[in-house]
Amino acid sequence: MAYKITNLCTSCGLCIPECPVNCIGKGDSIFIIDEHICIECGACSNICPVGAPLLD
Repeated sequence: MAYKITNLCTSCGLCIPECPVNCIGKGDSIFIIDEHICIECGACSNICPVGAPLLD
């Protein structure tokens, strides 16, 4: 399992510096998480103001 960013994402960017493995990047309309790099730490989910990152 890995975190996945849902459509709730507002592209605020708060999650990017929180990720210890730098697996979050800009997608077409929202940020995306590389599931092969994600270590399921939850840092992105903890900082997100809208709760967009969820365990997939």
